Amino acid sequence: MSRGSILLAASVAFGAMALSAAGCSKQDKATGESSSAVDKGDKVRLQLKWMTQAQFAGYYAAKAKGFYMEEKLDVSILPGGPDIVPEQVVAGGGAEFGIDWLPSLLSAREQGTPLVNIAQVFQHSGMREVAFKTSGIKTAADLKGKKVAVWFGGNEFELLATLDKYGVDRNKDVTLVQQPFDMNLLVTKQVEAAAAMTYNEYKQVLDTGVKPDDLVVIDFNQEGTAMLEDGIFAREDWLAKDPKHKDIAARFLRASLKGWAHCRDNASECVDVVLKQSPTLGKDHQAWMMAEVNKLVWGPPAGPEPGLMDKAAFRQTADIALKFKVIKKPAEDSAFTHEVWELAKKK
Repeated sequence: MSRGSILLAASVAFGAMALSAAGCSKQDKATGESSSAVDKGDKVRLQLKWMTQAQFAGYYAAKAKGFYMEEKLDVSILPGGPDIVPEQVVAGGGAEFGIDWLPSLLSAREQGTPLVNIAQVFQHSGMREVAFKTSGIKTAADLKGKKVAVWFGGNEFELLATLDKYGVDRNKDVTLVQQPFDMNLLVTKQVEAAAAMTYNEYKQVLDTGVKPDDLVVIDFNQEGTAMLEDGIFAREDWLAKDPKHKDIAARFLRASLKGWAHCRDNASECVDVVLKQSPTLGKDHQAWMMAEVNKLVWGPPAGPEPGLMDKAAFRQTADIALKFKVIKKPAEDSAFTHEVWELAKKK
């Protein structure tokens, strides 16, 4: 699995827990180096949405290459997992910054959690629906009458929006199947189509000996039904509490984007950096993931500069979230801010 489900009903209690910019362990879990060896500057924590893999290579590279240290930051990178909701961690003071998909952030905000997207790192969606050509599926419209697998729990909305676009009634015209976190249903042809992230499950299919020419790939970006994925968020009240906090956020973002630029230009090196962090996947898979994640950050197609929220993409994501009741009322543009990104660009 590569994402962690978008949890739509997370109830977050944050008021009783104090924010702490400190981490007092004697050894840095991400690097193994002694925290007393050098004064690294302001201490902050980044909560990932999933376990260690090249999906987050830019942050690991920023730490390994000293980009955070150059910004006088001591950054601890906290791996995620199936039971970790980044919004809850940040809201409760367990980290200053978090990574998650935008719909999850919008849901948390609607429930009163004061979080705000400060940078949209992935400019494109990595989610696809994949089918064998032998199934007769050529376009999304051909999903009508078929068994179609997808991850539920919040990952299904791009597919549902696409079915709706083509007038395919998800309750009558298609059989939706709960997809486990592997591609066995598709590979064994128990379903005609299944969900896949470009950087993970799609490669799982190819690793079984299937050729790309054997597959039809429905790209939600091309369909106009994509939703924004990995973005960086923080607590609004933390940013507003002290002018220094916005400066810290800007320095963190500047170094992180430098890390992503390094991974664009030195993908193999960044794979090695990730492999040193107790990853969950092998080198070949991490190399594939690094190449595909770079496309989500940098294109093609080229989008806004990484970190800068595209307002049209935000609105598309928010509208789909509203239509399928991820949120109950239209999301406001205040769910994201360009201020930190602009501060990061000033240096």
